[in-house]
Amino acid sequence: MNIGIIGGSDGLGKTLIYYFRDEFDVYITGRDHKKGRSVADELNVSYIESNAGLANISDMLIISVPIEHTCDVIREVAPFMKEGSVMVDVTSVKEGPARTMGEVLPDTIEYIPTHPIFGPRTTRLDNQVIVLTPEKKGEWYDKVYKYLKSKNMRVIETTAQKHDFMMSIVQVLTHFSFISTASAIEKLKVDISETEDYESPIYNLMIDMIARIVSQNPYLTYNIQSMNINGPKIRNTFTEAAIELRDAINSKDEEKFIEIAINATKHMGDITNALGRSDKAIGALNYEYSILFESIGKEIGLKHIYSGKIHTGILESVDGKTAVLRNGTKTKKLRIANIRIMLDKELYQWKIENWNRKTESISCMFPKNVHVETIQKTVMNISNIIDIKLTDAYNGPQIDENSISLTFEVTAFSKEDIENVKKLFTGFGGVIR
Repeated sequence: MNIGIIGGSDGLGKTLIYYFRDEFDVYITGRDHKKGRSVADELNVSYIESNAGLANISDMLIISVPIEHTCDVIREVAPFMKEGSVMVDVTSVKEGPARTMGEVLPDTIEYIPTHPIFGPRTTRLDNQVIVLTPEKKGEWYDKVYKYLKSKNMRVIETTAQKHDFMMSIVQVLTHFSFISTASAIEKLKVDISETEDYESPIYNLMIDMIARIVSQNPYLTYNIQSMNINGPKIRNTFTEAAIELRDAINSKDEEKFIEIAINATKHMGDITNALGRSDKAIGALNYEYSILFESIGKEIGLKHIYSGKIHTGILESVDGKTAVLRNGTKTKKLRIANIRIMLDKELYQWKIENWNRKTESISCMFPKNVHVETIQKTVMNISNIIDIKLTDAYNGPQIDENSISLTFEVTAFSKEDIENVKKLFTGFGGVIR
């Protein structure tokens, strides 16, 4: 099946390539042809310069362009889509695209207005939310629905109108309030890094969430605000609520303030669950820092959560934001927010797949009653040992009658690791030959 992505060289369109390229033939277009061809080469998909040409060969055509251009692109490519294909858009606003598809597409072309509730930084589809707003369901709809469920996604079916209202709360209100808070901090000329000396875990999480929102493409954020038909009501209500709260405090109206706070709390729903989820988030952050501090001076593996790159070495130091790894004579600073600690088994398996190995035969005289299996099991408990095999056992004329010479083939990640095995042998009463 051919999947075409208009706008596949940037943002969510580019992210979709990663999800589709192993199962389907993926073709993309982009505004900048040089960049588009570079992305296509990098991700091993095909680049086409013409949106119309892409529409003509695609079984599924995905529109992933800025919201303000979506309806224009739908009109542009509609006449060129092949019979029996399907059009999907992935914008944050659904009423406009749904209406346009219904107006310009013939009955032989199915369309599914869609909104993935995740951004370009998302690395897995598991448990991610995706909203489908079909005006009618054809053969493609069932296939798409089953495919999304097979990826363990949370699929919501609703109308374009209901979607846009819910997103006016989830996106418009949230973005507006977060950007307002960030703007107030800027106007107050507060040094955010200085506040970290006083921060609580909740403040830390809040600042991270605000930073995540304000760092998004401001053109996209503006279009989410301006193109959702419910936006004016949402922003006006937020502003009225802020003014009401301000006036209650400024006039020292304690009763009014408490009334507002209690009514707001009651309307938040399951507070117990909210406390549980936030406690989990705080606990996870604290636990990660604890593990890092306990690992100082030890070998550790850290995986970048976005690039997937693995960094290994001796953990030299940890502060509030960074971890410093030493690998030989080189040190590297890593932002703790962008990494996760690898489990011991995970790091061991990665080493086996990526590191060179050292193999050496070690001959050692042991007391005749030594237990070979105990030696082997103990050696395998040493860090960075891959394998140990008994290759020879000898008690000929040159060996004392109360001793036996055992030769083991030891495979490890480094010469130093093999030297540690020799030290263990001598600890068992052995004499290296």
